[in-house]
Order: sequence, then C-alpha cells, then structure tokens
Amino acid sequence: MTAETVEGWYSEEAATFGDRLAAAREAAGMTQKELAKRVGVKVTTLARWEDDQAEPRANRLQMLSGMLGVSLRWLLTGTGEGVEPPGAETMPAEASAVLAELRALRTQAERTAERMGLLEKRLRAVLKAQA
Repeated sequence: MTAETVEGWYSEEAATFGDRLAAAREAAGMTQKELAKRVGVKVTTLARWEDDQAEPRANRLQMLSGMLGVSLRWLLTGTGEGVEPPGAETMPAEASAVLAELRALRTQAERTAERMGLLEKRLRAVLKAQA
C-alpha cells in the first residue's frame, strides 16, 4: 500500500483528528478505557476527543502519539507515520470514491455548521445592541 493511499484515507480533508485517534487506538488493540487509563484521563474525555467534541492538550497529544505508535504529525494532519486504512486493499475503487465523497461532504457540513453558529452569535449581538 502506498503512502498516498494512507494519507488520502486519513487526510485532513477525509478524516478528523478523532477519526485518526480512534483508528490508531484500534490498530494498537486498545479499548477506550485502556487508553484513557494509560494517558491519565477519564474515558468520557477520550470519547470526546474521538468524537471531535474536545481536543487534548499538547502534552497529552505527545503521549498519545508515543503510546499508539504514530507520529504526532499523522495524528494531527493524517500525513506521516500512521496506521493502514481498514480494508483499503480489498475495497473496490468505486466504493473508495463514494467513501471519499461522503467524508468530504461530512467535512463540508461540519464547516457549514460552525459558520452558521458564528453567524447566529453575530445576529444575536446585533439584535441585543438594538434592544
């Protein structure tokens, strides 16, 4: 498998930090509970990282990288030393293309939701200033 395939699967455009963290944990054969204990955080904290609801601090990122056997760069961006994508060698090219499009749409939807939230805050501020 080429590095390009791996980078494409877990790239910033196709996967989130949480996706890469969960994939690395699973590739290392650990449960959330096991990894959380080793890193020194609650299971709910680790679950929030994997669900992209929170992000670990720099010292925890370094610990995660070392414990999971992936580079810090891969964990953050999907490039560098990471884990093999699941079933990529047996997945038909058409299925890979559909999956890539789904992931791109998910990323776009997340960005749109973030922008909508910011616009909502601005609108509230404008309305509050006029009241």
